[in-house]
Amino acid sequence: MNDLPDATSPDQPPRQESLIEYPSQFPIKVMGVKTDGLVAAITHIARQFDPAFDATNVELRESKGGKYLGVTITITATSREQLDELYRTLSTHPMVKVVL
Repeated sequence: MNDLPDATSPDQPPRQESLIEYPSQFPIKVMGVKTDGLVAAITHIARQFDPAFDATNVELRESKGGKYLGVTITITATSREQLDELYRTLSTHPMVKVVL
């Protein structure tokens, strides 16, 4: 017989879907080759998922050699689904190399 409580045991707290409390300010780092239009493309995508996105708070950091640009955006996260879809959209954009 198994002495371990099962997932529906009243002795265990319910499992949380996310450690993030919604809504919250959520930073996302995006890296791509430094080209014209990279920042505009990233901020355009951010606004699709957060209509109140403030592009004045975007942080930019060039790589040591100047070939790549790191772009940090901070969005208002409202759900796990929103974040998952935003990451998918950013990751599949042709100008984007990495999303963290």
